[in-house]
Amino acid sequence: MAATRQPFRVDVSRPTSRRRSNGLVAVVTSLLTLLAVDVGAIVLPEDRSDSMYHYYEGDDVEVHGPALLVRRSFAERIAFSAGYYADTISSASVDVVTNASPYEEKRNEFNLGLDYLYGNSLMSLAYTNSSESDYTAQTYDLGISTEIFSGMTTVSLGFAYGDDVVERVDTDFKEGIGRYNYRLNLSQVMSSTIVLDVGYEAITEDGFLNNPYRSARLLGASVPERYPGTRTSNAVALRAMKYWSPRASSRLEYRYFWDTWDISAHTLEVGYSKYFGSRWLADLHYRFYTQDSASFYSDNFDREFNYMARDKELSTFNSHAVGLRLSYTLFDRPWGILNRGTLNLGYEFIHSSYDDFTDLRDGKAFSFNANVVQVYLSARY
Repeated sequence: MAATRQPFRVDVSRPTSRRRSNGLVAVVTSLLTLLAVDVGAIVLPEDRSDSMYHYYEGDDVEVHGPALLVRRSFAERIAFSAGYYADTISSASVDVVTNASPYEEKRNEFNLGLDYLYGNSLMSLAYTNSSESDYTAQTYDLGISTEIFSGMTTVSLGFAYGDDVVERVDTDFKEGIGRYNYRLNLSQVMSSTIVLDVGYEAITEDGFLNNPYRSARLLGASVPERYPGTRTSNAVALRAMKYWSPRASSRLEYRYFWDTWDISAHTLEVGYSKYFGSRWLADLHYRFYTQDSASFYSDNFDREFNYMARDKELSTFNSHAVGLRLSYTLFDRPWGILNRGTLNLGYEFIHSSYDDFTDLRDGKAFSFNANVVQVYLSARY
């Protein structure tokens, strides 16, 4: 399976303290990228259009909605892209039922991108705007990738700035968050069948970093959460991809995360992709995630501290995920203005268990299962 080589993204966003977990958003918004080894030169991303429907269900939370992407190149040097993503979320999760009332809301996200190819380098600009009733976010992203050593090595650098505004729907509360993201990636072709990637990513945040709706517990009583006003997160990731004849590939990924809140986390993922016949491509993957709790997290504080949190995403927990993705080639030859079309289906099962977060409804350690479904059509032209 041939694909445009893109920088290996480390994804330092998890864990998070937002009311809607960035980990959840990443799961339900990601398109189904079926990985394979690519030893080609840097080129512009493919001209394509994608339309997707996603559905997430877990911990009495349901998220669903459409996503659209259009990308078009001009003069073999410039490519423009535009995307739209919407979701409707209804929640009666363990956090909600113990802190507030179940709710339903909608979120809309728009993004624009520009890629410019110059020699062996690809420069990218992107802008994203996301809005919901009590949270708005703007992100500006700049990246550059260049090939050296006759195309055997690709070096990528990136920087992004985020400007978020946090509000409450029932008061006049309003605070800001600034985010600074730095990325460095190295991709090395080891042979005609093996590619290794190394990535580093850091995010520095300042502002109101906790959830204005959530409460901590102090000797069993509810008290407002209090978080530090700054946070620096780091992640290092390694990925190896191997092509197996005929028309199959495997991958192994490891990611280590740490931050100034004393959270450390490990992620291990393995995957295998294979074509069946001329039209079917299947991808099977397994992912394991584990983390330690933040220094100011407790399920029930025995005395008052400067910082206190009871967000389960800041506790000690682990998760297992197993997923299957299928892609069916509808056509692979010119059909009007289109050159190739695929129908893609994906399902992932996730089990998360928490060591030191209690479900106040029954007093037991909390755990839950989640199901993620994605369906999308993709057309190249």
